Amino acid sequence: MSDPVARSLPSKGARVRLRPRAGGDVFDLVLIGKAATVESVEQDLEGNFLVSVVLDEDPGAYLGILRQPGHRFFFAPEELELLPDDGRGRPTDAPSILVAGIGNVFLGDDGFGVEVAQRLAGRPLPAGVTVVDYGIRGYDLAYALMAQPDHAILVDACPRGEDPGTLFVMEPDLAELASPSGDAGYLDGHAMNPMSVLRLARSLGGELKPVVVVGCEPATLGPDEGVIGLSAPVQADVDQAVGLVPSPIARYLDSPPLP
Repeated sequence: MSDPVARSLPSKGARVRLRPRAGGDVFDLVLIGKAATVESVEQDLEGNFLVSVVLDEDPGAYLGILRQPGHRFFFAPEELELLPDDGRGRPTDAPSILVAGIGNVFLGDDGFGVEVAQRLAGRPLPAGVTVVDYGIRGYDLAYALMAQPDHAILVDACPRGEDPGTLFVMEPDLAELASPSGDAGYLDGHAMNPMSVLRLARSLGGELKPVVVVGCEPATLGPDEGVIGLSAPVQADVDQAVGLVPSPIARYLDSPPLP
């Protein structure tokens, strides 16, 4: 490219942070500070360059060309901050960590993981950490795990026979993921849990990296008495659960706990 502006454009695959200009629309406000990957650089009829990006937290990012056009955003080059990259889409100074909220908000306390993920998404997090509310999209999460983040933290309501609202952190033994029924590839989206997602990812050929589960004992996993939402004991411990997630993140990053 002989045009000096063209020479300064980010290349395909470059990682950027979004800095939309002031006075934009509501989408710009939501996207401020988000990390993304450049998918293409295009030029409009007036000769202006536009950079197409895909958000790091987009659960459909793994679909590649199949996700177009609905999963792309366009920005002027000056609205992008170039991030250091190790050539594989990750910051050079930090591992990639996926924090995934799991659950069905229409099934009582099964919405626990979704609530925690939504609250975490509003907090400042270190480079390389991506928080995504996967809801009941088990296949999306399985494919995201197959994309091999260095670490994954799954947040979900997990019945273990404890008092409702009891929180726990555990590391599943990934060597014991064989499905006892032999049907490892099947996943009921309305009964999704961390182990079923991990089994699915393994059955699809994924080589899983270390996983931590932050769980909560539910009081109910259904819309009992016509009520949709978290029960009182689970709702009361959501903030505490949000505070548990930074601990494994800090351990993975070999850094002090996050504020």
